[in-house]
Amino acid sequence: MMTVTESSSSGLLRSPSLVPRPHPRELSLLVAARHWDAQYSWNAHVDKAVEAGIPAEAVRAPGPVALTQAADEAIERAKANGVGTAAVRRTVHTGAIGYYTSRIAAEGQIGLAFVAGMPNMGYPGVQGAAVATSPLSIAVPAQGRPPVLLDMATAMIALGKIAQYRNSGEPLPEGAAATAEGVPTTDPGLAKMPLPLGGAKGAGMSLVFELLTSVLVQAPILSSFHSDDPDGRVHRQNALLLALDPAAFGDGDGFPEAAGHTLEVLKGLPSAEGTGEVHYPGERSAATEAQRSAQGVPVGAKVWADVSAAAERLGVAPPPTAGAAARS
Repeated sequence: MMTVTESSSSGLLRSPSLVPRPHPRELSLLVAARHWDAQYSWNAHVDKAVEAGIPAEAVRAPGPVALTQAADEAIERAKANGVGTAAVRRTVHTGAIGYYTSRIAAEGQIGLAFVAGMPNMGYPGVQGAAVATSPLSIAVPAQGRPPVLLDMATAMIALGKIAQYRNSGEPLPEGAAATAEGVPTTDPGLAKMPLPLGGAKGAGMSLVFELLTSVLVQAPILSSFHSDDPDGRVHRQNALLLALDPAAFGDGDGFPEAAGHTLEVLKGLPSAEGTGEVHYPGERSAATEAQRSAQGVPVGAKVWADVSAAAERLGVAPPPTAGAAARS
């Protein structure tokens, strides 16, 4: 699943990690069977998928499917109780988690999401990768404006962005990434892991997200990864979603108006010289959504080639395009 607002670093560029190895065909068949409620096809392939090495939880729902269901479940629980939570464990790459919090905000609720994954980021004082680039997202509905949407990783740069720099041949920003030994580098060819946002702050946030999304639901990733567990390095992610109904905290009907007023005040503040318009989180992505909904989503040539090759391997048709210009 790739939304029209999603960055290429967590969308099609990451599509291979949406399908766990070693047998993407079996999982693809299961996804189609689940979508179309084809129980015969499901029964015919579910055992083969598990035997091929796909985790049982991932068989039930790959990341985007599982988190969409979790968001909907959190929404319903918040309607009934004021606060709703849902946890997802041992799934595959979840995609941009702002999609799921936006889904919650579209129902007039406040959405929060945390994800933990495989250790691929440095930690102060540790040689090599220690923690994950675990993201968080918060979406808040606002009257008269697109919702506030904070969607960020705990790293200075996403792994997908490093791949983009590598494909383009451009140097990385200073302090964004490091070699496998933890030495900072601007060479995307040598960069193997991102560095934490704000040093110890980003690293600490990642550790806390591991405790909230993984240890809390008896599915630890970090400790398993750094152990002798033969399955410790099998790719997986965990997530925790929360939905808050403003009505449970006071004036539910008045909250979107008050939130919108807060944004109006912020945008009305004097802008610093040379900066132009003041924006809030999610405002630009909402404009991007409108543009891409009308004009299509730009996809790099290499990424499109990978997607096309995967589609051919799986025997499915790639999505239609607007022409070669859209893939340049």
